[in-house]
Amino acid sequence: MSADKALQAGILAHLAADTGVQEQLGNPPRIHDRAPAGTAWPYVALGRGESRPLDGDSAALSEHRLTLHVWTRRHDFAQVKSITGAVAAALHNAQFTLPDGYRLVLCQCVYTDHFEGADERAVHGLVRIRALVQTV
Repeated sequence: MSADKALQAGILAHLAADTGVQEQLGNPPRIHDRAPAGTAWPYVALGRGESRPLDGDSAALSEHRLTLHVWTRRHDFAQVKSITGAVAAALHNAQFTLPDGYRLVLCQCVYTDHFEGADERAVHGLVRIRALVQTV
């Protein structure tokens, strides 16, 4: 398993267990790697991710930036802001376990963004996460 995949698994599991996220997206929450056709709204889906080595003298580290997309059909920004807020709160400075020989060193919410969707019926939000992962 790669550090990218381990981080993704850890983030998805952590968000699924968070009560604030469950209040916004149901239990189990509608959080997807890729949202299948016909997914109920609102939901969160993984987006663009990037990683790079950040090795030190004594630790094998990698830095990751991951975008989470929030989608809602509500024609106002209140719901999307509530969801992005819950996701950001769950992940900012969070400590959670990663699988298969990786350890989360740092997880921070870098920013959130909110805007109209391309079809004028959806409202779209972004939560950008920065994480440091150590190979153990």
